[in-house]
Amino acid sequence: MNDHPKHYCGVFGIYGHQDAAMLTYFGLYALQHRGQESAGIVTCDDEKQFRVHRAMGLLSQVFTEHTLGMLRGKSAIGHTRYSTTGSSMIDNAQPLTADCACGQIAIAHNGNLVNAAALRSELEAKGSIFQTTVDSEIVLHLMASPSPRRVETLVQTMRRIQGAYSFVILTENELIGVRDPHGFRPLSIGMVDGAYVLASETCAFDLIHASFVRDVEPGEIVIIDQNGLRSIKFMPGPQREAFCMFEYVYFARPDSNIAGRNVHKVRVEMGRQLWREHKQEADIVVPIPDSGNCAALGYSLESGIPFEMAFVRNHYIGRSFIQPSQRIRELNVRVKLNLIPELIRGKRVIIVDDSIVRGNTVRNHVNTLKEAGAREVHVMISCPPHRFACPYGIDFPDPKELMANQRTLDGIREFLNADSLGYLSKEGMVKATGRNMNEFCLACFDGQYPVPYDPKLSKDIMESRRKHVQSIGESLMQEEMQIHFDLKGHSNHDGA
Repeated sequence: MNDHPKHYCGVFGIYGHQDAAMLTYFGLYALQHRGQESAGIVTCDDEKQFRVHRAMGLLSQVFTEHTLGMLRGKSAIGHTRYSTTGSSMIDNAQPLTADCACGQIAIAHNGNLVNAAALRSELEAKGSIFQTTVDSEIVLHLMASPSPRRVETLVQTMRRIQGAYSFVILTENELIGVRDPHGFRPLSIGMVDGAYVLASETCAFDLIHASFVRDVEPGEIVIIDQNGLRSIKFMPGPQREAFCMFEYVYFARPDSNIAGRNVHKVRVEMGRQLWREHKQEADIVVPIPDSGNCAALGYSLESGIPFEMAFVRNHYIGRSFIQPSQRIRELNVRVKLNLIPELIRGKRVIIVDDSIVRGNTVRNHVNTLKEAGAREVHVMISCPPHRFACPYGIDFPDPKELMANQRTLDGIREFLNADSLGYLSKEGMVKATGRNMNEFCLACFDGQYPVPYDPKLSKDIMESRRKHVQSIGESLMQEEMQIHFDLKGHSNHDGA
C-alpha cells in the first residue's frame, strides 16, 4: 500500500555512562524512522550482568519508566527494527543475546548478509542450534567459537560474512562497532559526558547532546573499553566503497550528516538539479510530505515557481492493516495525506517526491489533485527509476513489482495519469551529494551489484516474507474482528 520502501534498522550503543539505558532510549527515539516493528535495549551492569528488554512495537509502546529503571548498567546497546530477513515476531527482535564460553554477547544489526543461508547451513551441520530466523544470529554463533584471542575471532567472523552491515556489539567489558568493508550502512562515533556513543545517524547525537567525533570507516572495527577507543581494519587492501545512495535520497533524517554533508542540503540540491534537467512550466510546486519536502523546496528555489504545502500529513496514523478491497486501500492512502483544494484549483501543479516503487500511491495523489480541480499535474522524482531489487537490506520488492522494471517511462506516466513525468538522472543525483559515482551502491537503479548474491535465493526469501506478511495481516484482521465482537458483547456492562 505504501509506495516507499520500508526502512531497515537503527542501532545505538553507549559505554561508560550512568544513564546508559535512558540515553539509549532517547537515541533510539531519534532513529525510530529506521524501524517501527520492534525495539530493544540490552545493558551491562557492574557485576557484568546483562539485562534485556525488547518487544514488538514503537519505542513508546515497548518501554516505560519502570522498564527503563530495570535496565541498570553503564553500558548499553539498542535497536529499532524493520525486518528485511526473518519473520516479524518477538523472537527476532533485537538486540540478540548469547551466553557462551567466552562470556555474554549482545548484538544489534543494520543491514543484510547475502551469504547468510550458506553460513547457517554450515553452522547447523556442525551442531549449532538457531533460536531465530534473522541473519544477525549467525554472527553470534561465529563469535561464540571458543578462542583465547577474542579480537582475532571477531576479525575472522567479519571476514567470513558478506553483504551490508553495521553492528553494535556489547560484551561484558566492551562496546564494539563494526562497519562492512564497502560501507553500505552508516555508523558514527560521538561523545557525551566523557562516554563514547555509536549510532546509525548523527541526529541521535543531537537529541542527547552528544558531540560528533567521526564516522566509523568502511571495514573498521572500533573497540571501546575502560582504556578508550582503539581501531582495527579487518580487511586487507582497499575495498570499493558502496554507500547506499538511498540514505541521502530517503532513509536518513534531514537533520543527520553523512560523510560531512547535511542530508537536508543534499536533498534540496537534488531538487535544484531536478529542475535543471526537467524545466516544466507550472503555477505551484507541491511536495509529497514528508519525503518530498526537501527536493520540492530545491525545485521551487531553482525554478522560481512558488512552493505550497497543499498536502497536509496526518502524523497520528497507526499501523496500516492489509485490507480486503481496493477502495479501502485508497482510503488508507488518503487518511495519511489530505489536500487543501483552494491552493491548487485551476492551477498547473508540479508534485515532487523522492521515489516511485509500485506507483499506486503517486497515482492516487495525481487523481486527488485532478478531482480537486488542478488543471495539470506534473510528477517529478528526485532519483532515477528503480528497476532492480536490493539484497542488502532495503525492502524493495521483487523486480516484477517495481513500476519502472515493467513499464516504459511513458507507460509509467500514463499509469500515473500525469501530464508529464521527470526522474532525476543518476549523474545528477550523485552530483548533488558532492561525492563521486564510485563511492555509492546504485544497484537498485542500474543493476550493478557491488557484492555478488544469488538472485534465486533472494527471490525465495522475498516470497517467504510475502506469505508471512499476508498471514500476519489475516491474523490481525481476525484479532480486530474478535475485539469488536467482544466489545459489542459486553456493551451493557460497566458502560464499556
